[in-house]
Amino acid sequence: MPEPVTHSVSQRQATIAFTLGTLFFGYAFVQRVSPSVMTSELMSEFAVGGAALGSLSAFYFYAYASIQLPVGMLTDHFGPRKLMSFAAALCALASLGLALSDSVLTASIGRALIGGTVAFAFVGTMAIAGYWFKPAQYALLAGLLQTVGMGGGIFGQAPLRRMVEGIGWRGTINVLALVAVVLALLLFFLVPQRSREQKLQGSRTGIMKGLRTVTTNPQTWICSVIGFGMAATMLSFGGLWGVPWLTNVHTYSTTEAAGITSMLFVGWAVFSPLCGWTSDRIGRRNIILLSGSLLALIALVILIYYTPANTALLIALIFIIGAGGSSMTVCFGSVRELNDANYSSTSLGLMNMCIVGAGAVMQPLIGWLLDLNWDGTLIDGARVYSATNYSNAFFSLLVVNLVAIVAALFLRETYCKQIK
Repeated sequence: MPEPVTHSVSQRQATIAFTLGTLFFGYAFVQRVSPSVMTSELMSEFAVGGAALGSLSAFYFYAYASIQLPVGMLTDHFGPRKLMSFAAALCALASLGLALSDSVLTASIGRALIGGTVAFAFVGTMAIAGYWFKPAQYALLAGLLQTVGMGGGIFGQAPLRRMVEGIGWRGTINVLALVAVVLALLLFFLVPQRSREQKLQGSRTGIMKGLRTVTTNPQTWICSVIGFGMAATMLSFGGLWGVPWLTNVHTYSTTEAAGITSMLFVGWAVFSPLCGWTSDRIGRRNIILLSGSLLALIALVILIYYTPANTALLIALIFIIGAGGSSMTVCFGSVRELNDANYSSTSLGLMNMCIVGAGAVMQPLIGWLLDLNWDGTLIDGARVYSATNYSNAFFSLLVVNLVAIVAALFLRETYCKQIK
């Protein structure tokens, strides 16, 4: 079972540590979605099309996803404080590198390094929740963490776009580098060190044993497939292709499109803690997960094939997609309860690897599908795609959402209790 709150850490210290962790995770989301409000600038700057832009953006996800499992293993073994603060400091350097890049190659390296460093935010923050909060609060805390992450996604839309318009995309990335420096210092000085008992427990668990235990559990992979499918829309539509779709096909300005697209993150932010709290309250995980995933799928079908002309209805529909998708939050509780509590960070890392992997796969896939039938139209050096191009490309989101629903039917119900 997870360890109770230790006597050496006050509730105030624990709350500050968790808050800083959530801010780091929110910052990771700003970095994650930032290319969506820079698409025209990046296409023109580097003279690339949709597939190349999708790949450039997805380098963040390649690094983030590939390092999630090692992050979980290291966090189980060493704890969150030094890992998170060091990662934030490296993120600042990586952001500076991106801002100075003069080619797609160097920009891709910068995006990859940013993704690899902010990869410590989610698992590290949930480790803080496991160390210094009550087990009954875990799903709610996971929901609150998702809310702050979505807040970062919201800021990374219209507000960040205004910053891009004011100081350019390079200047915007430089500001994000400065924020990472501040986070690094706060994490290092304000996150408590683990107690002696927690350090000893971490050293006894064994990194490779945890890896074997988690990866040989089929339920871990079921949770991961669900996470991939349900996060795909948020990461690829909300994180990159929603804004150009609204500008190219539905004639919204880039700032308006960013604001509308951000409603997906608002829906996710509002309902993530509610899903976690409700799940803990009723003692069930799967009913919340299935209800939300079905709602998100239905709303996505309407959005793609019956897009409302009325802006208010369009906003409501995108909000519903986010609200339904947020039910994925309960999967974080499930994967932890379905695995040995000593390897909770490893199990979370594996699942989060697949969640972020959805961005790594779906962003460039949608870009490739858009390029496949592109008619050659350019505006200011940026490719413009038709409504049919987008609907064909977005069909891939329906497929992975449906796969997630099928996987959820095979997920073991934990009744909100540690069963491993």
